[in-house]
Formats: sequence, structure tokens, C-alpha cells
Amino acid sequence: MTDLQITLFGAGGVFIVGVFSYNKWQEYKAKKSVERAFSTDHDDVLMREGDSPVADIQEPVLRQEPSFDAAPAAKAEPSFGAPPAAPVPEAHLHAEPSLGDAPAEPVPAPAAEPVQEVSAASEQATSLVDPLIDCLLPLSLEAPVRGDKILPVLQTLRLVGNKPVHFIGLHVNGDWEPITHGGVYTKMQGGVQLASRSTALNELEYSELVTRLRGVADEIGAEPEVPDMMEVMAEARNLHRFVAGHDAQLGVNLHTNGAPWAISTLLFALEKQGFDVRPDGRFVMPDGDGSYLFSLSTNVTLAEETTPRLTLLLDVPCVAPARDGFGAMVACAKALVGRLDATIVDDYNQALSDAALAEIAGQVQEFYQEMDAADIPAGSTRALRLFS
Repeated sequence: MTDLQITLFGAGGVFIVGVFSYNKWQEYKAKKSVERAFSTDHDDVLMREGDSPVADIQEPVLRQEPSFDAAPAAKAEPSFGAPPAAPVPEAHLHAEPSLGDAPAEPVPAPAAEPVQEVSAASEQATSLVDPLIDCLLPLSLEAPVRGDKILPVLQTLRLVGNKPVHFIGLHVNGDWEPITHGGVYTKMQGGVQLASRSTALNELEYSELVTRLRGVADEIGAEPEVPDMMEVMAEARNLHRFVAGHDAQLGVNLHTNGAPWAISTLLFALEKQGFDVRPDGRFVMPDGDGSYLFSLSTNVTLAEETTPRLTLLLDVPCVAPARDGFGAMVACAKALVGRLDATIVDDYNQALSDAALAEIAGQVQEFYQEMDAADIPAGSTRALRLFS
């Protein structure tokens, strides 16, 4: 073997040893990097020394959305239009223990659980993000966030189409509430309304929502949980069918027994009867709480000077049964009959007798019962959102 061959063999051996050593060093660096990444020695902002640790916060149990289609055998939930099998409490649900076979000895009754009061903030949060009429959009936060930091971002996503979008947060005190300045939140929940009086949430609107929601989530350091589009669309269509089927407006008409009324004369008579004139020219009967029971139309344009006919109109799903909107409207019509020398008639100018009005009142009560059975009571926040 020549000197050249011996030299080449020696150089090759040195090269192999060098490569092996370099690979072992790289493996050691990677191992240390992984150990550092998954070590538990990070500084926890919620558990710093000197601060009180934040207690485990349990998310309030939100009632699941009832199935609008036929309920599966394992989860019988009420559907719209059918009364629930038993009243379901709004706040917390808990499963009753299975008793199995009757015991030989009487089982002492468990101690009564203290009633947990629902705060006003929690009630307001549920009215904004409602599991019955909204598509829920949970957002997991990387770390607790302050309301004043995320509100400007959330304000950019308030509507998709004509469907409102709302956000609530789980405050560090354990309450779900509308996100406010100064609040600190550990979780968030978004919600988009599934239907309105005019339309159901559609695929285009939902796609827009998902795209914009991901952008918002990236800005505030959150991860959204996006429901399946097909399921959401089915729920939206079913809810809209319920809304369309209960979009009831009842009217009674007053027709003059003589010459048409002068609008100037009507204004005085209607103000005496208690009507308010809205900026858009509508006459409304106040309910005493900032809203109104029913409205009145003169059936002519503002340019007209006279009218032979007035129409009183009740938006049935938007007035609570306790206010007896239909009874109040009929009483008002009868009072105007004497004041204006008029007759109460239907849309075909046929006089409405007391018996006919009583029959309509009975139908209104049946309507209210249907809405109650669907857990959308007339005049409730839920109904006002759907029938706006």
C-alpha cells in the first residue's frame, strides 16, 4: 500500500468521525429544545406569587338549542310548535340520579340545593347570545384579555347580511356578561342570529361570518370553534319557518259614518285618545315602558287633507299577553267610534260585531299558547329579536 493510499484512508476516517460527532450534537440540541418547550416552569399570569390564584371557573350551563327536526331517540328535545314534555329551568340543568329498583328501606331525601341567583349581567348575556335563536360560536382564548383591548376589534363584526352578531365573555368573577371596558375575560362566546322576520341565515352570509370571525380571532388571540354549515343552515331554515308561520298582525278599521275626516281634526282626537306621533308620521299607543301596544294608520299620504278610514294594527308576537294588546286596541277603537262617529269594520268593510271580536280574541290566546310552547313567548326579548 502506497503512502498516498494510507493518507486517503486516514482522511476518510477523520471525516466519518466528524460527521458522526456533528449529528450527535444536533440530536442533543434538539432534545434540549423540546424539553424547554414542554417544561412546566413558565410564568403563569394567573398564578404569580403574591396574587390570589383565580379559582377554577365553571362555565354556566347554557341550554342546548332544541332540535327543530325530529328529536333523536337518545335526546328528546322540544321542537318549535310542540309543547315541551316538562318545563325546563332557564339557569342550570342537572341530571336526576337513576334510582333503579325500589330500595327496601326508604331513602332519605337529599338536602335541598341552595337556589343560585342569576345576575343581571348573566341575563343580559343570554339575551344577546341565545342558544335557541343564535348559532353559537365559542372562542378559546390563549390568555385572559381585557375588554378595552378587544372591543374595537369586535365592533368590526356586528352584522352579516341583516343578521346581528354579538359577543359575550366569561368574566374572571365567574359570570358571563356583555364585554365591557375594564372587564377581564377568560373565555368568549359569539352568536349570530339564525333568522329574522324577513330571511333565514344563508350560506353566503355564514361563509362571510366564518371568514371575518377568523380574522377577529387572530387579532385578539383566540381560536374559534365553527359549527358545521349544513347543520346551521337546517336550523336557520326551520327557525325561519316558525317565524313566518307566527308573523301575525291583526287590524281593525274605523270607517266614517259621514263625510271623510279632516286630518287636522283627527290629530286632535287621536292626541286626546293618548296616541303619540312618531317622527315617521305613525301614530302609536304607548305601553308605559318605552314601547307601544299598537299603531294607527290614516291610510293616506301626508299630502292628503282628509281620510274616510283609519286602521289600528297590533303586531301580535311583539306584545306580551299580560298587556292584552288586542283588548286594548278594541277598547280604543270603541272609544274612537263615539268620538269620531265611525263604525268598526273588517278589511272588506263589513261591520265587526262584539261576538266576532270575541272570537278573534280567543284566536289570539291560542296564538300565545303556541309561542309559549315553542319557548318564544310573545313580547319577550327573544320574540322581539326574531320579529324585528
